[in-house]
Amino acid sequence: MMRGRVLKDRIEGIRLSQVSQPLRRPASDAKVATGRQVPLTSVELLCAEIVDAEGRTGTGFTYTLRAGGPALFALAEEIAPMLLGRPAADIPAAWDMLAWRTISLGAGGAAYHVLAAFDTALWDLKARRAGLPLARLLGAWRAGARVYNSGGQYLEASIDEMRGAARASVARGIGGIKMKVGQPDWREDMRRIEAVRDAIGPDTALMIDANQQWTRAEARAFCRRVDDMGLAFIEEPLEARDFAGHGALARELVTPVATGEMLTSFDEHAALVAAGGAGVLQPDAPRIGGVTPFLRVMELARANRLTLAPHFVMELHLQMVAAYPTEGWVEYFDWLEELFDERLEIRDGRIWVPDRPGFGLTLSDAARARTVSTTTLGAPPEGGT
Repeated sequence: MMRGRVLKDRIEGIRLSQVSQPLRRPASDAKVATGRQVPLTSVELLCAEIVDAEGRTGTGFTYTLRAGGPALFALAEEIAPMLLGRPAADIPAAWDMLAWRTISLGAGGAAYHVLAAFDTALWDLKARRAGLPLARLLGAWRAGARVYNSGGQYLEASIDEMRGAARASVARGIGGIKMKVGQPDWREDMRRIEAVRDAIGPDTALMIDANQQWTRAEARAFCRRVDDMGLAFIEEPLEARDFAGHGALARELVTPVATGEMLTSFDEHAALVAAGGAGVLQPDAPRIGGVTPFLRVMELARANRLTLAPHFVMELHLQMVAAYPTEGWVEYFDWLEELFDERLEIRDGRIWVPDRPGFGLTLSDAARARTVSTTTLGAPPEGGT
């Protein structure tokens, strides 16, 4: 009897897809203003669909920005055969095996991005087999999470455009607005902050994000200017791995410091937390390797009584934030919505966990149309799902 269950649990097939999703409008943040980056024009995804011996499919994905899409697909194609025949339910063991096979690339970076595609697909499959949303499989504390919108508030937007976008977000039921700062003239940042605050009123949460572009002196000066404005948090005031600098700055401010999105492993998050550098922790599941390491970061955040506000990909992060003991935030972006047949519900300042099993997502015809490369190993998923 036991052997029969094990055989049904075998990974029998994997389909990989490299998907290029263009943005409707190029997006610029402080990294563009300082000349370190070019405007963002697309999101490059690696999607993994994993099939078990009973024909059930789990779907997961990871992403990269500006560069690396073909590299992620090539590495995934190379290591995917290592999963065939393995038990689909033994997710941490599969993650550890793939991490060791790719260790020469470093503990993080492109290797962990690729691991995230497989890992999220396996967690999706596990929850689908249980007939539960992933949040409930993990032990949900609530049916949804507070949600804030970052779209419409990038530096390429005029003040009038920002005000209009912010009002539209609030009218839709979004509970917070995050805007980009970090321009060469700090006075312009202040004008834009005041304009958006005036547009949304005093009761809607407002956050700012400098995208790592300030020196310690610049960050200290600007953050002290806005520390009495009631901001929900100040994001990435310093370079992502300046843990000591973030810790020193956080100790000076009333406003919580938020960071963590650029870190690529549990160990980096542990170092940031040990330095006291984040009151709001912002792990990114695709960057750190998927749900498996994300759960470890969640426990780290819980033990240190931090707010959890993961970066980007609400389609994945909603499930984990709903399974976190204290209220966190989910970041709303509509960039990836058309790649899935389903939509997430937003109302009353919150985004709600769907009652569908797993992540509750199905790759759409649009995702298939934007697929640049694809390959299938073993049994293919049925019906493209």
